[in-house]
Amino acid sequence: MGRWICCLCSRVADPLMLLLVLALGCKPSTAATASPSVPHIKPSYSFGRTFLGLDKCNACIGTSICKKFFKEEIRFDTWLSSHLKLPPSSLLSYSGNYTDDAKSWRLVDITRLTSKYQHDRADKRICTSLLKTKTCSLERALRRTQRFQKWLRAKRLTPDLVQGLPSPLLRCPSQRLLDRIVRRYAEVPDAGSIYMDHLTDRDKLRLLYTLAVNSHPILLQIFPDVEGWPFPRYLGSCGRLVVSASTRPLRDFFGAAPEVAADLALQLLAVLRSMATNDLNYFFYFTHVDSGTFGVFSNGHLFIRDASTLGIIDREEGSQLIDGQQEYKDIFSCLTVDCQAAFVSCDSIREKHSLIMVCQDLLPRLLSGKFLPPVQERIDAFLQRCARGLGDDGGASEAMAELAGILKPLRSCDSRFAYRYPDCRYSDKF
Repeated sequence: MGRWICCLCSRVADPLMLLLVLALGCKPSTAATASPSVPHIKPSYSFGRTFLGLDKCNACIGTSICKKFFKEEIRFDTWLSSHLKLPPSSLLSYSGNYTDDAKSWRLVDITRLTSKYQHDRADKRICTSLLKTKTCSLERALRRTQRFQKWLRAKRLTPDLVQGLPSPLLRCPSQRLLDRIVRRYAEVPDAGSIYMDHLTDRDKLRLLYTLAVNSHPILLQIFPDVEGWPFPRYLGSCGRLVVSASTRPLRDFFGAAPEVAADLALQLLAVLRSMATNDLNYFFYFTHVDSGTFGVFSNGHLFIRDASTLGIIDREEGSQLIDGQQEYKDIFSCLTVDCQAAFVSCDSIREKHSLIMVCQDLLPRLLSGKFLPPVQERIDAFLQRCARGLGDDGGASEAMAELAGILKPLRSCDSRFAYRYPDCRYSDKF
């Protein structure tokens, strides 16, 4: 090309044309040796809408953190290079990394509210029950339901709108609790209002769907860790995946050293106490506990890792449901659980309810065989009595104080317990 232009330069007679050609350049070396520009191809990770659950929206949790996934500011631990595929969609949870500046990364948990198998079953149930087909638009089907039509007309989330939903959170609802859900729902811009005027139809469906499937992310939103509640931080949702701060499940610490086990047991008792007694006068109780219910942060601090089995009784207002209201059932009552599941009576829940379950299922595996005989015998005797229901010799507060008195001398003050070190060195309470 350069030689052609120079050749043309020598033949052009018109001075104006000559000036134009010279402006283009007659140096053969410039055009001949210029290296072609190669675009920088950034490795990208292929997200299937099906993997995230975005193909199911707006019958999903939300989309507040989707940009983080697509900008690769949330990465799964297996994403070491671009050729690796996404992890199996059949898993219930994944370990990931999260960044705000592309330089510093922190661990996060990426979880599904229920297994993909249960999600698929629920989706099929919606189509066959409501539209009599095997496949359908989930959003269109759910929008036709009587319950959602009532949600669309409602200005405020009231107990009759959540009656019959399977979540323990909503078995004994108060208006104060429902107002808190609307006011602090993090998948929409914060309006600070108890009225649902700031929720679009799409937002209302996502909130209803989340409450019907699993209330775990809602609890993380309305009782945030920054206010001192014992939950991991909610970071956002994308489709049917929830992202929260990372914790190791308590099961990883069943073989821990005696002083670590004693510290975790004391923290567990403190969490149970805060659930029964707090400034907002809400009483939290578990309907089920297992080795993954509680988790431990890297600094040794224990939190509630899975809030899906937590119920709440409002001691200030009491339950707003009238007799028989809880027996109401519809498709939202049966998305992931058996429609015939019986509700627990609000009046039957006692303060020792959660402590007894912890004594039966968690504390023995955490504390058994860890200490010298005199102390171990006292611990074992307490756990046996607690697992049998504590009898009539005192309530939950007295029982927790008794066990705490045994365990406090067994804990240590060192850097392994970063959440309270070095403060414990200068505390008279330690």
